[in-house]
Amino acid sequence: MRSPPPELLVFLSPYDKTIIELALAVRAVMLEEAPSAVESIYDAYNAVALGYAFTGRLKDSFCHIAVYTGHVNLGFNRGAELPDPQGILQGSGKKVRHVRIALPADLERPWVRRYIRAAIRQLGGPLAPGTPGHSMVKAIYPKRRRPAPPRSDSPPPVR
Repeated sequence: MRSPPPELLVFLSPYDKTIIELALAVRAVMLEEAPSAVESIYDAYNAVALGYAFTGRLKDSFCHIAVYTGHVNLGFNRGAELPDPQGILQGSGKKVRHVRIALPADLERPWVRRYIRAAIRQLGGPLAPGTPGHSMVKAIYPKRRRPAPPRSDSPPPVR
């Protein structure tokens, strides 16, 4: 399993411990299903966001994770095209759909991994590891509308 990069842990450190743990658990499921994916990390305005592609290019992303103060979204970049007979996927845009992950138990639902695998298949991406994936920080936004970064006298981030 790929360890979280130190920068990601710093970006997550302003969040409540339960949200940090939930975000890392969603990330772990994603990387179990797509170990050769390139993980792009954004410390963005509304959320810490992680994008997953096999090329490292944003436009080729099949899934993403968005960390908010009270929950984590697992997003599917072409989710509107995924079969969703039970109406589990949320969103009304032309392309993107997501599921809200509020508790660790939400990740145990079998459809979570099925949607990830379906999103990978949409792009013809590998379901088995070919080349090792890696993580990279893509952007750090100077202004944020979410928890403030820790002060310099705060304890180190949770690991």
